[in-house]
Amino acid sequence: MGGSASQLPKEQLAEYQELTFLSKQEILLAHKRFNELTKDERNPPTRVPMDKILALPELKSNPFRKRICHVFSTSEVKDGSLTFEDFLDLLSAFSDSATLEIKSHYAFRIFDFDDDGTLDGGDLEKLVNCLTGDTDDTRLTQEEMRQLITNILEESDIDKDGTVNLSEFQHVISRSPDFVSSFKIVL
Repeated sequence: MGGSASQLPKEQLAEYQELTFLSKQEILLAHKRFNELTKDERNPPTRVPMDKILALPELKSNPFRKRICHVFSTSEVKDGSLTFEDFLDLLSAFSDSATLEIKSHYAFRIFDFDDDGTLDGGDLEKLVNCLTGDTDDTRLTQEEMRQLITNILEESDIDKDGTVNLSEFQHVISRSPDFVSSFKIVL
């Protein structure tokens, strides 16, 4: 077997296959890429700092890259660092094989900037700014932003409580066939 396969025991590889939407080859490639991120370290850490993850070409231009790291990180200090298992969870959720339910669940968590379980006006404003670019040239006026958030809530807020919860978000996403194909990261 190749170098990365010999570093990942068969039993562990089989377990990762069972617990993710990734193939054996994708897991081995992920393991290789993860190890490359730690190659300059004397004692390779069990966690890779967020800045190294953000430097990956697959994430470098994603406007939600920092949120992605924070959502998938199991770090107790909330620094966005990832273990190999965190990295696999991230890749699994963004894989072509992941279900709409999984993709929409993680998209919701990524867009929930304040981690309160709902998308409110503040979350929606940050979401729009991430998508449009938060510069003077691209930023919406206060009136445009207010109108856009009002429109989003009118379309999505089924129970009319002023926020979008996970089930409302998943309902909206289920009517958007392009969502699944655009929510992916491929190594």
